[in-house]
Amino acid sequence: MKSLGVFCGANAGANKAYQVAAVNLGQLMAAQDISLVFGGGRVGLMGAIADSVLAGGGKAVGVIPQSLVDREVAHTGLTELHVVQTMHERKALMAAHADAFVAMPGGFGTFDEICEIITWNQLGIIQKPVAFLNVGGYYNKFFEMIAHAVAEGFIKPIQHDTIILEEDPELLLQKLKANAAATSNDQVDFSRI
Repeated sequence: MKSLGVFCGANAGANKAYQVAAVNLGQLMAAQDISLVFGGGRVGLMGAIADSVLAGGGKAVGVIPQSLVDREVAHTGLTELHVVQTMHERKALMAAHADAFVAMPGGFGTFDEICEIITWNQLGIIQKPVAFLNVGGYYNKFFEMIAHAVAEGFIKPIQHDTIILEEDPELLLQKLKANAAATSNDQVDFSRI
């Protein structure tokens, strides 16, 4: 696993542990030579993880829509910054650049992005590991909802079982690396998106 797509909040959140976790994950990624692929923002958890990766000598690749650049939220100190026109293009380009994905705490944008990646895996468009960094139990209720959907017959148990839920950033990276090695797939079939 050479790159990790991280979806997270453009806000820091109410709990300082979220920002601490973003910094810790960024430091681990830089130390393990794992490039960050993220939404390209300089604010919130996005800015925290990017700054942490860069401070550790790592690479940070941002993908941001022009509308957000216009609002002056783009991170200007990245290794690479790709400016796209739409959110859909953003997700597709991030999927092409990342070997695996993690969701940190965030809001609707984070939920949308990680759920789309899970769906693309389910449909066979990509085959890349997905994890949730469950800082302070942030995703407990989300996983209760997934379990409910499994029980009600809307999600197959295998689809639930392949998603990693981990509180420790180091263990999360270990699990993602193991899964990425087992499901290596560099191609994204954009015709199926």
